[in-house]
Amino acid sequence: MTPDQISRCGKAAGSAVARLSPLSGGCLAEVLRADLADGGSVVVKAGRESDRLDIEGRSLRALGEDGGLPVPCLYLIDPDLIVMEHLPNDGGLDATAQRDAAGLIAALHIKPRDGYGYAEDTRIGPLHQPNPPANKWVPFYRDHRLLFMGRVAMERGGLSAAGYAALERLAGRLESLIGEPEHPSLLHGDLWTGNVLASGGRITGFIDPAIYHGDAEMDLAFSTLFGTFGEDFFDAYRDVRPFDYAGFLDTRRDLYNLYPLLVHTALFGGGYANSVARIVQRFTG
Repeated sequence: MTPDQISRCGKAAGSAVARLSPLSGGCLAEVLRADLADGGSVVVKAGRESDRLDIEGRSLRALGEDGGLPVPCLYLIDPDLIVMEHLPNDGGLDATAQRDAAGLIAALHIKPRDGYGYAEDTRIGPLHQPNPPANKWVPFYRDHRLLFMGRVAMERGGLSAAGYAALERLAGRLESLIGEPEHPSLLHGDLWTGNVLASGGRITGFIDPAIYHGDAEMDLAFSTLFGTFGEDFFDAYRDVRPFDYAGFLDTRRDLYNLYPLLVHTALFGGGYANSVARIVQRFTG
């Protein structure tokens, strides 16, 4: 953090910064715990103005105010700096916490939204996430998620030209594979374990969103990719928002997880490109 950022952090928090210590996460910016002179603490994300951290701040605020999810209180939102509440997190999502998360996420998803996309482009990790308005889900997912991120992954060297061509072939078949959802839902967009905070069997907050309006099953698929949620979550979720769980597990989960796998291919390459190839091969023969 720069001296100016430290000063702004103290003013926003209402007490001078006494000590800074690093926290995990933060592929876009530095994430720190700031212990304050008055004995309190806040979480700080600090970067450059070009990092546009204000997008993340507005996304968090939307999840809380419009989506009804628990999120950290935000004390400052600037392009290079976010100062937010330090929430308790014991690092585990036990069965009770998963059921709590299910009720919150189902309530977020069950409310219909006006069209796909979002009012502004957002980010997933450090990568651009385009959100142009759209009336149909399948063309939006095809063009602005799969093919867009496939091109990013290819340009960054993670995905081969042949891999992208195979992705294009799959994209041409999406209409028959996933269809249109009942309505657009507000999505967290990056629902992996590190972005779900819990303590004492309750969810204390959701962080680091990549929001947009899309098919609710995008969030559900992402939550299975790295083992965030399991059967306790899905049983409780379906009590609130029933859906075609068998079809999701058999088909749509893999198709929707192509997007975060392409994100990881763009960022890290390696085995993620192989995971993409396996799913594409499954649906294209």
